[in-house]
Parts: sequence; C-alpha cells; structure tokens
Amino acid sequence: MKQISRRDFTRTTVAAGAGTALSRMRILGANDRVNIGAIGCGDRAMQTWPIFLKNSDVAPVAVCDVYQPYLNRAAAACQGKVTAHEDFRRLLEIKEIDAVIVSTPDHWHALPTIMACQAGKDVYCEKPLSLTVVEGRKMVEAARKHDRVVQTGSQQRSGPHYQQAVKLIREGAIGPVHKISAGYTRNAMPGFKPEEILTRELPKELNWDMWLGPAPYVPYDPFRCHYHFRWFWDYSGGQMTNWGAHNLDIARWALNAKSPKAVSGFGGRYEIKDGGQTPDVQEVLYDFASGETGCVVSWSGREVNRTRDEYLVFHGTKGTLSIMRNGFSIAPETWRKKETPEMEPMQMKGNGNEAQALHIRNFLDCVKSRQRPIADVEEGHLTAVMCHLGNIATRLQRSLKWDGEKEDFIGDKEASRMLSRPYRKPWRLE
Repeated sequence: MKQISRRDFTRTTVAAGAGTALSRMRILGANDRVNIGAIGCGDRAMQTWPIFLKNSDVAPVAVCDVYQPYLNRAAAACQGKVTAHEDFRRLLEIKEIDAVIVSTPDHWHALPTIMACQAGKDVYCEKPLSLTVVEGRKMVEAARKHDRVVQTGSQQRSGPHYQQAVKLIREGAIGPVHKISAGYTRNAMPGFKPEEILTRELPKELNWDMWLGPAPYVPYDPFRCHYHFRWFWDYSGGQMTNWGAHNLDIARWALNAKSPKAVSGFGGRYEIKDGGQTPDVQEVLYDFASGETGCVVSWSGREVNRTRDEYLVFHGTKGTLSIMRNGFSIAPETWRKKETPEMEPMQMKGNGNEAQALHIRNFLDCVKSRQRPIADVEEGHLTAVMCHLGNIATRLQRSLKWDGEKEDFIGDKEASRMLSRPYRKPWRLE
C-alpha cells in the first residue's frame, strides 16, 4: 500500500487550486499583530480561542457573551487583559480591533458578521455560516461590499490529508465519481437534558432576551441554551448543519460544484422525546446533474443507533476513497472480467487538531495579505445552502428543484418561503 507522507504532500501539492494553509505561513514581525475580539465564549469558542492566543501575532482586545460565567472564563484566558461586554455591538465599536471571532449559536451568526464587516473588521465565523439561505447571501454581500476577509470555520479544508484527497479526486485518481456518501451516526437514546444550567428559573447571569436575539420569543428553557440549541429550528438545523456542514462541504469541494439541481429529504424526530425538534433519523439525496459528470450525494443522519455507516466516501470507478479526520484510505476496484485492479491501495494519515490550527493560521495570514481564505464566506454560504436545502426538503417530505443562480426553488412557493425567517424586533437583516 502506498503511503503519502506529510513531507511528500507539502512538497508536491497545492490542493485543487485553492492553495494550502501551510503554504501561507511566514515569519511574522512585531508590527504584524492582529487585534482580536471574541463574540460568543461558549464551548466551541473555548476550543478555538486558546489556539488563536497561541499565535504570537494575536493580541486579544475584547470578549463578549450574554452568559457571565462564559464571559469571565474567556477573559481569564487572557489574564484579564481584555475588556468584557454583554452586547457585541459595544465590542464592534472598539476601533483598534482588526478582526472578530463569531462563535455564537447559529441564529446569531449573520448579524454580528454583517455588522463587523460594516465596522471594517474581518471575521472568523463558525460553521454553519448561516441559519437561512437569505442570511448567508447577505453575509457574502457584506463581505464583498466592505472588502472584508471572512473565513468560515470549516477547518477540514485546512487539513493536509483532506486537501490531498480532493486533489486526487479532481485529478481522476479513483476514476470518475458519480456517487458520494456522507453521514453521521450515534446512539443518543433516550435523549438529552440541560447540561450547563440546570435550574428552571432564569439565572441572573444570563441575558435571555439577548440570547434569543432575532429568534421568536419563548419563555426561558435551560434545554434550549448552550450545546442543545442545535435541536431547535429557531436556532439551528440539527446534525445536518452540525456535521453535514463539514462533510458535505468536502463533498462539494471535491466536485468543484456550486449547488445541486435537486434535493429530496425524509426523516423526523421519531424516537428521541426530549423536547427537541430536528430529526433523529434523516435521509437526503442531492442531484448534481451535469451530463456525464453528474453525481448523486447522499446524507444519512441517525441519532438512535451508533452502527457506523459511511462518514464520507467517494465511490470512483477505479477505487473507493474513505476519509475521516484521522486520515484517508483508497481501496482499489477490480473491473468486470479483469483480474488486476485499476490502481494500487493508498492512504494518508491526518490530524484534526492540526487542521484547526492551520485553519486559524490561514485566516490570520489572509487578514494581512488580503487574500481570500481557504474557506471563504462564499464557500461557507454555498455549503450552508446545501444543508438548508436538505432540511427544507426533509421538513416538507418531498423532492425540490433548485436554481443555484437565483438561489430559489423552482415552482414551489411553500419551499421558497422557508429560505428566510422573520426577525424579532428590533433586530433587522439589512
């Protein structure tokens, strides 16, 4: 079996024309510091914030969160040498901040990103980029209008083994690919319950109205806060926008395609009865129809049985490439009436932690160079659109045709109405 080493990879490859995160690393001087503010300081932020701080050219300036314990924790990570804010708008008023990290729940991605662009600041926004298709397009428009660097937190794009896999697929190493399987499975039975805040009474440390923001008002519910916001349509899109935003992103990247022509979705929250809304079983098919180069992409989401299905697999005529964050492997295919396979086995190891660090480094370097990052806002938007289409089709339980140029469904007004959502006053999407 052929092994691809990191040394060979970094010496020979530029991933599918995008440029690697590694290639943009350079020696930085004392005058190249990037002043950073953090908007949202919960669990995800505390995975990436320390990585930002490890970069010698990062200067933390301010942190923001609507939950006081999270705010205090993020400030403590900077030895208290930052200002702390409950309202992100106060943070955006700080002129010396060059860039912000948006690590809020999904329904709070669009407004801080757009307003940061308007304030002349670059943005590292966690995935999924948006809660709706219309939001995402507005985010792209803001980035372009104000000439801002906006990186989507799809860190798998910065993983060397993901870049090499995409390069091999695009170059035809495993033959034409007309089927891609993606999915995420686990057993979460019997369901979830509040973790961070256990009391049913609204804690004084949490600004619930600000946490809801543009989402519809509901009485305080500890289950809706923090990690489990993902299971409510008002704030997120379940595992489709959680893990689908990662694996479908790589699938679309490898295809070098903007959007599918059609989507079908089925599923529901059948067995988990914890108050959440998003599916515990979901099957979605995407049709990337384009003559002989067409491809069908499937997404399988399952929360009620952990049997491992296909995490991300590219089915080529010469070989099958299976990839995860710890690496990829290629199993050769033997054609009918032939005794020898069309190619030799191949594998390459990966490191998810390294990919995250490289992704952040790529963003910081692009803040200085003004180049577009490897997961530019447009790419993050197109992948989020793919996820939103899958969820809309699932909720409607039918097939839908999609016009990628107009970003609208064809002949389905009910589906088109789901491309945006009303904002609760006084918040507005402009």
